[in-house]
Formats: sequence, structure tokens, C-alpha cells
Amino acid sequence: MSECYSDKFIINECIKEKSEFNEKFLYDGKSLYEVIRIIKGVPLFLEDHLKRLYKSAETTNLEIWLKREDIEKSIKELSKINSIENGNVKIIFNYNKDNNKNFLCYFIRTKYPSKEMYEKGVKTVLYQAERENPTAKVINTNLREATDRIIQERGVYEVILVNKDGYITEGSRSNIFMIKNSNVYTAPVCKVLPGITRDYIIKACENLGYEVIEESIHYKDIENIEGLFISGTSPKVLPVSQVENKKFDAKNKIITAIMNEYDRILEEYINSNR
Repeated sequence: MSECYSDKFIINECIKEKSEFNEKFLYDGKSLYEVIRIIKGVPLFLEDHLKRLYKSAETTNLEIWLKREDIEKSIKELSKINSIENGNVKIIFNYNKDNNKNFLCYFIRTKYPSKEMYEKGVKTVLYQAERENPTAKVINTNLREATDRIIQERGVYEVILVNKDGYITEGSRSNIFMIKNSNVYTAPVCKVLPGITRDYIIKACENLGYEVIEESIHYKDIENIEGLFISGTSPKVLPVSQVENKKFDAKNKIITAIMNEYDRILEEYINSNR
């Protein structure tokens, strides 16, 4: 199944039919990417995504050859030509083994959490693995395939990564937040992908008066936390009801407050950018 979900996609600023989409542009060589959620035609936190994209390029010594305004133009044009106002757009800067460069922009198939998942939480499991370069958003095929297989085989929503020292870092496609002694904990930003949603959740916590402590928590100490949630472009703020065999209350009042405040920030951004 093609990763390109929309009828049309953009490659190097040219509009192409879905039938012309080639997966080699994703896995041949090295690729920097961003996934941007569009709601009511508004690319959410676009300026933050592009800032992270350029930071990833700087970290990996790779080049972003398009200007920010050209990338933004492609994203909005993609939405228009496909008549899609709500969905996830993936942009890729690919540097293949033949020293060719390609820019791709296309909608990906996305399954957002259901209302029941937000109310009852989701199940997760632990998996020992580390990103080669956690601070840069680079396609890592091996890690994605391994975690996708675990998600399917064990029937869970997400895989929580644990590093070689036993500390929780992030999810396979999300950031992790934990509640302990009425404080909000998350791994130090130098050890994880600096998620855009993560930044706005920290802002939501500050608005609510909750202290956010960037500190690694050992997986064995998960017994001592009061609740946790995952964050990301698609899940937003999603409570976790279970990690392995340990169960948690998805209706934790702090998590619920953060969820509501993040949704308020989201709506405010959409209204100011329509």
C-alpha cells in the first residue's frame, strides 16, 4: 500500500498523480521529514515545524534547498488540489545515493484516536531501542518496522522506547509525559525528538500552573507514577491506561486539564490563521 494517500502529490514543485508515487524517494539514501496536521485548512504550528526541519538539516549537515515560503506554498497547494481540509501532510527532503535531491509533499493515511480512546486511554508496551540521532527528524526504517510489528502483534496503540540504561525516552512516534507528585515529567529534550506538540503541551502546563520537570524516569519506577499520556501530531494529548501489565486511571485530573488547555491553544491558533 502506497504511503501517499491523496489523489495527487507534489514532487519538486510539480503536481503528479498518485499512480506516479515511488517509495524509493522515502528510503533511498537519507531523508529529512515533517508531518503536519491540517485542520479546517490550517497547517498547525507550521512555523514551528519548518524551524525544526531546518534544525534537523543543520544537525545532520544536510541542505534544505527550498525557502520557507515555497514549502508553505506547496503544502497549501496540496490541500487545494486534493480538496482536503483535514488530514496529515508529510514533507520530505530526500538525498539519494546518486546524489540527486527530491522534495515531496503528500497526504498520508492517518487514523486519529477515537472519542473512547480519549476517555478510557490506550494500551502501550515497553521496547528497548534508541534513535541514532534523537534530536533530528530523520526517517529510520528499521525502528519504524520493528515498532509497527510490535503494535500489530500485541494489539497496543504505541510502543514506549527505553534506552540501554533503562530510562524511558519517548514513544515510537510520540513524546511521553508522566504525572508524579502532581508534577509533570518528561525526558530531557536532548534525549528525544523535540516534538512540536510537546512544546505546546509544556506551554499548556505553564498556563495551568503545573511544573514541568525534564528528567528521565527509569522504567522500573513506572510503578510510582500517577498517570501518563502520549503526545503527537495525530494523538494530541492521549491518556495511557496501561503500560505492559501496569494500569493507570485515564481520567487523571491533571491530564484532563492539560488535554482541555491544549485543545484551547489549538483552536485559538486555527482561528487566528484562517
